[in-house]
Amino acid sequence: MVDLPRRTLIAGIAALGAGACARIAESETGRSLMRVAEEGHRALHRALAARQALVREYAPSERSPTFRGNGSVTVADPFYQDQLARGFPDWRLEVRGLVETPLALSLAALKALPQRRQITRHDCVEGWSAIGEWTGPQLSRLLDAARLKPEARFIVLRCADTLYGRPYYESIDLVDAYHPQTIIAHSLNGAPLPEQNGAPLRLRVERQLGYKHAKYLTAIEAVASLDAIGEGRGGFWEDVAGYQWYAGI
Repeated sequence: MVDLPRRTLIAGIAALGAGACARIAESETGRSLMRVAEEGHRALHRALAARQALVREYAPSERSPTFRGNGSVTVADPFYQDQLARGFPDWRLEVRGLVETPLALSLAALKALPQRRQITRHDCVEGWSAIGEWTGPQLSRLLDAARLKPEARFIVLRCADTLYGRPYYESIDLVDAYHPQTIIAHSLNGAPLPEQNGAPLRLRVERQLGYKHAKYLTAIEAVASLDAIGEGRGGFWEDVAGYQWYAGI
């Protein structure tokens, strides 16, 4: 996908989310129309690009000089602050839900897995972009190790941070979960993930907008439905602001 259409799409989504679309979404009719439009967006996006097609990757010389934090830039919880100060020795990432073998993985265990390094562009719904180098294991490796049950259809990302008094979370379907560029990143530009960028772990789901890239990860949960999670829309910003659940670019 070339850059210009991608940037145009991002700007259009941002304008919709900030303006008329938010007002339309307040009615049941509006919500139904939005769901139909979103399903059409997802179907078209995946029809135009193969399910495993890769986004563009960049050279090290093209990395942005800074990579801003956005949304939550820290976690106030005392346990998090203690772990941050000590390099996260006791942090565990759970893989749970509809799995045969639940896991609780330390940073050392995650770093011992085969790693993927990718230099990609992060596109925010607010209109800014940055190129960064991310390193971590593919999410698919964790799901295969935990052995998904047949009824699992979505992966919910649980996070340590809160916004407006609500716990942050996001979700993706199994197509994006098993995409080769979907990783659990522990490093940015060759260094441990900074606090403002989601230390110690964040999702990188490179074919979707930035709000889908959940930070401060505590758990990966396989579920059959999103209906009973949050307000049933599949993510924090989807619940509170009516953002699309599928944010493919």
